[in-house]
Amino acid sequence: MSEFKTLDELFDTIKAKRTANPEKSYCAKMFKKGRNKIAQKVGEEAVETVIEAAGNNKKETIEESADLIFHLLLLWVEMGIKPEKVMVELEKRKDISGIEEKKKRKV
Repeated sequence: MSEFKTLDELFDTIKAKRTANPEKSYCAKMFKKGRNKIAQKVGEEAVETVIEAAGNNKKETIEESADLIFHLLLLWVEMGIKPEKVMVELEKRKDISGIEEKKKRKV
């Protein structure tokens, strides 16, 4: 089983590496590159996840999903977004259909 039992644990680990040596820490290296590069990486991982899922490649979809979640958390740390804020947003949507929720969004 994973060392990370919650998104919060992974988030905290990534956050702690923000000030690490960029030559020894991937997280620190990405933080040094900045938000745009991190956001670009989230997009790349999302596309790779979709490609593997569309190809019905379960193992690769799991691997790419892990990459996607990791980079999304990296972006959240960069932006100061705590996982619980996202969970609160999801909780607000719990009893709303996706169609109704989209109608409420501002265009």
